[in-house]
Amino acid sequence: MDLTPIAQKIFANDTFATEATGIHIDYVDEDTTICSLQLDNRHLNAKGSVMGGVIFTLADFAFAIAANSSILAEQKESLQWVSSSSTIHFLSSPKGHSLKATTTRIKQGRTQALFQVSITDSYDRQIALVSTNGTKITT
Repeated sequence: MDLTPIAQKIFANDTFATEATGIHIDYVDEDTTICSLQLDNRHLNAKGSVMGGVIFTLADFAFAIAANSSILAEQKESLQWVSSSSTIHFLSSPKGHSLKATTTRIKQGRTQALFQVSITDSYDRQIALVSTNGTKITT
């Protein structure tokens, strides 16, 4: 089931990711989340390279959507999954003008989850790999 419109509506409230950073939700279903980012000068560090925090923000945002996809499928607006720890491996400097994050669910149980997020550049080169542990919270 394509959950993209629901995810775009709910995650529009994440103004840092969507407005300040400019991340776009491209596709979401219960197994896959793809987000992208068109790079511009606001994403560069003092050396002129893409800031590592931009890459991490893209991965963290894609994780949040993926981990909450079952809640989106039920059309609930109360998000329950948050990241509890992440490890990022920077593999290469990005080339081109865009980044893409693609998630893979490794395991998701009742209260804990593990996802992997692959970050690629405009040339489909893998530039970072992020492993994120998630925790289900209750309010």
